[in-house]
Amino acid sequence: YLLPFALRVSAQEQPPAPSAPKAVSVPAVKEKKLPNGLTIAVAERKNVPLVTVQLLIRGGASLEALEQAGLANMTADLLTKGTKTRTATQIAEQMEFLGGSISTGADWNKSVVTINVMSDKLDQAMAIMADVVMNPTFKQDEIDLLKSQTLDGLAYSLKQPGFLSNYVANVYSFDEHPSGGTPESIKKISRKDIVNFKRQNFAADDSVLIFTGDISPAKALILSRKFFSSLRKTVATSTTEIIQRLDESPKVESNDTTVTQIPIINRILVVDLVNSGQTSVSYTSNINYGRSDYDVEGKYDVDRNYFPALVLNSILGGGYSSRLNQEIRIKRGLSYGAGSSFAWRNWKTNFATRTQTKDVSAAEVAELVLAEVKKLGESSATVGELISRKSVLTGNFGRNLETNEGLTAAIADLYSFDLPTSELNSYTKNVQAVYDSQVRDYAKKTLVMGDIIIVGDYAKFKDDLAKRFPNMQVEVVKADELDLSKDNLRK
Repeated sequence: YLLPFALRVSAQEQPPAPSAPKAVSVPAVKEKKLPNGLTIAVAERKNVPLVTVQLLIRGGASLEALEQAGLANMTADLLTKGTKTRTATQIAEQMEFLGGSISTGADWNKSVVTINVMSDKLDQAMAIMADVVMNPTFKQDEIDLLKSQTLDGLAYSLKQPGFLSNYVANVYSFDEHPSGGTPESIKKISRKDIVNFKRQNFAADDSVLIFTGDISPAKALILSRKFFSSLRKTVATSTTEIIQRLDESPKVESNDTTVTQIPIINRILVVDLVNSGQTSVSYTSNINYGRSDYDVEGKYDVDRNYFPALVLNSILGGGYSSRLNQEIRIKRGLSYGAGSSFAWRNWKTNFATRTQTKDVSAAEVAELVLAEVKKLGESSATVGELISRKSVLTGNFGRNLETNEGLTAAIADLYSFDLPTSELNSYTKNVQAVYDSQVRDYAKKTLVMGDIIIVGDYAKFKDDLAKRFPNMQVEVVKADELDLSKDNLRK
């Protein structure tokens, strides 16, 4: 039976209120250490006979220089391309025969090796996992093939406005480098570089072996001893030791409560990509607060910045009904979508909005983005908005933890920042505890002195950009002249 059209429209205009958030119950993470310093973390869950195992190495792209950008990624990718006893094909075929999968990867904070397999096949799968971790051969032909594939991928991606915006922001706004590498850095990476990166950073006492799913802590410990007891300890100073020393000298903030009006925008950069078809518009901010943060007394307090930031992001650009998407897509039809995100580090955070639009509307979209960012620090969110956006966060969190892979990722995220795993069960409570003034104050102190980065056909929005931002100097770099290793970004 179909309702009359008028009633259907009325029903759509009055959506039901969100239900009360449900608590997420995560199995307690049991920890043990092997004599070589490797931490074993087990979250047992027996609802299905599946197990995910991940070796988390606390070292990723942050350990490489711009001249070697992409080294962590290449090292991780090559682990499954051959060992002393298995070829790349054999590794893939043997995991497939077990009905499982093996994957590797690296981001800014960590490198990982992950397997997913039925619990009764775990012993055989872990033998393969240990082999790729401890016995990779890094054959030159596999290195050459990966470099060729990476360069081909970059050649294509560097013509895409959205990718190019993120690529430039890493250096221009965040004082980092692209973790996927640059054409110049990928060409320079040698087998010696890869071998040295693996030897220096894949150390037992700076790593965590995470088990989730249908496995007991006792069984996990037996398998860990069997396959990873020979993983060597680190020789040089480990990332954990560096973090511990930083912990002993925490950042102390000033007690001065005087509010100084700081502009939200500092610079405008245009990457001129002729005939781009569309233009990417981003607002980027380098924030001096990270996951490992401290209060004025030097005590660690994860709630103080992290959870207000999560709620802020959910309000601004965390989904279809977020403010950016409402203003740019739904109200004005200037884009297919707009969003924002935080990329967390130990002691800082990278914040960026993202959207693509027609070339001629680039300046208008930049103005809209800045207006929404500014509004966050000037006025509080409504009660209804806070309730709905918090529900998005807690709902996504609970849904992600329903799979072993999602639970593993959440545990690995905490270990990579040296945070207690008990945070998993307090996530919902911490999100719900955030109030409107916390979000406003966080925006006011962090979303300042940022950059507008526009990648597109400059000739098509040049005049409008000058009209809308008359007091801002616009720096323009042609896309085919871009070189991130140079201070002026030009070849």
